[in-house]
Amino acid sequence: MARVKGGMNAKKKHNRVLKMAKGYRGARSKQYRVAKQSVMRALASSYAGRKERKRQYRRLWIARINAAARINGLSYSKFMFGLKQAGIDMNRKMLAEMAVSDAEGFAKLCEIAKEKVA
Repeated sequence: MARVKGGMNAKKKHNRVLKMAKGYRGARSKQYRVAKQSVMRALASSYAGRKERKRQYRRLWIARINAAARINGLSYSKFMFGLKQAGIDMNRKMLAEMAVSDAEGFAKLCEIAKEKVA
């Protein structure tokens, strides 16, 4: 039986990695070994970056809610505690959107939270 060489598969694998490394500077986009290292690191960083983005958005929402709550005479923690006591289950993304675009509605939520905290 004839021996099967792996040249085609290796070439395909190399080309896949080099295609992903397109746009990198110098050897990182030309040489397979260096490109593979760069691509592996880039993929790991992009995965971590997707997780980090979620954290950054949550921090932004909390900052917006806190600013709007303080305008209405409450701290962020007291506002959230008051909402929880009132049985209002609303996520931070929607609360932040309300704080920016619907000040009157957010003020009503603050009043409800104040009643429950006091």
